[in-house]
Amino acid sequence: MIYRLLKFLATVILAVVRRWDIQGRENLPTCGGFLLVANHVSYWDPVVVICAFKRKVYYMAKSELFKIPIIGYVLRISGAFPVRRDKSDRRAIRTALKLLKEGEMVGVFPEGTRSHTGDLLRPHLGAAMLAGKANVPMVPVALIGTRGVFGRVRMVIGTPIITEGSGKITKEDLKKNSDLVMGQIASMIKNY
Repeated sequence: MIYRLLKFLATVILAVVRRWDIQGRENLPTCGGFLLVANHVSYWDPVVVICAFKRKVYYMAKSELFKIPIIGYVLRISGAFPVRRDKSDRRAIRTALKLLKEGEMVGVFPEGTRSHTGDLLRPHLGAAMLAGKANVPMVPVALIGTRGVFGRVRMVIGTPIITEGSGKITKEDLKKNSDLVMGQIASMIKNY
């Protein structure tokens, strides 16, 4: 109940104050699990993504946020789960893989942190690894204008990317697939 109320209020703010615009909803897979892979420039980014869909988006969020009383509570009820960024977090990986195999949407910011310049940061390989292990597509999402309190927010959803590889997932496959999804996000930002 609290989650729905918070989501409703955030959606109203995005619609009225930020005049948000969402393009490409038709690109979302209609069934099965998939990864929503987005750029990250603002604290608004996960809120924008969560409010854009009727289905619940399960997000990986840095573990430090769960220690902040109110924020940690909101994260938990919204479906977020903690990930430690200082090392490979097997628990977070297992949680994400389980959700994907159950047909859920899992959201990740492969840059691992917010970009303070607005430029895309070099992606970590985790999103490509999750997509490859769970055998699900990565759906690129470009978030534009989310920084600040005012101004128009735009979200562009790209076509799903099926991870490429030759059987066993190699580090080269992960780099290639990470670059592929981030390249599509960069292209959507540039062309919008």
